[in-house]
Amino acid sequence: MKRGEEEEQQKTPTQRMEEDEEEEQLQQTTKGQKGSDEDEGEVKKKKERKLDPGIIYLGHIPPMLRPKHLRNMLSAYGEIGRIFLQPEDRQVRRKKKKSGTRRCNFVEGWVEFRDKRIAKRVAASLHNTPMGTRRRQRFFSDLWNIKYLHRFQWTHLSERLAYEQTVLQQRLRAEVSQAKRETNFYLNNVEKSTHLDKMRKKRQRDGEQMDEKMWDFTQRPTEEEFQKRKKKNSVTQKDLDKARLLQQKSESNVSLLVKIFNSNQSE
Repeated sequence: MKRGEEEEQQKTPTQRMEEDEEEEQLQQTTKGQKGSDEDEGEVKKKKERKLDPGIIYLGHIPPMLRPKHLRNMLSAYGEIGRIFLQPEDRQVRRKKKKSGTRRCNFVEGWVEFRDKRIAKRVAASLHNTPMGTRRRQRFFSDLWNIKYLHRFQWTHLSERLAYEQTVLQQRLRAEVSQAKRETNFYLNNVEKSTHLDKMRKKRQRDGEQMDEKMWDFTQRPTEEEFQKRKKKNSVTQKDLDKARLLQQKSESNVSLLVKIFNSNQSE
């Protein structure tokens, strides 16, 4: 112990400063290693933490707006996944084609964000605000109509689209089957009429008479006719009641007159 104290006393102040600097450097290196280890751990935790996607619903899509425009406008708020825009009905598109416009517009849309927290913030902050930030932009006059869909997944949307597609196919099949039935019925009637015409011509040649079928049918009365009949019946009943009252009054008057004249004659 005495030797160590003597050695420390014999050291010059420069040597002591160098030793202090070396100790500080060692402490800094150990702290840096610890900090780097902590940063790596945080990065790993962030990577390990799975981000739940969130979906927002767009109730209004202005004309000429395409998915690429929507991605550019919303990507500034967060990472965007899938986008789907519902096109217009076929009847509307047919009318536009007839008028000369071939551009297809969209009615509604769904946008998927990688993080549902960002989707909630976007829906809360952008709802009922102008789409453009500057007046010269194309969609400045239109407003955002956004709603966050709680517990909604992209599979639900795909299932709904598949269901709508199946319903449309069934409707088309029903229409096609109905058209086939109508055509078959028309063709059968045409064949029957041609066969009857041939039979009529043949009997006319032979000198025979062909009895033509007469379809006897009675048409149901319309609402106006029904109301008129009711009015006529009600009017006749009222007239009869009035006539009866007049007859009763006249009979009572005759009886009074008879009594009066008979009394005068007796006197």
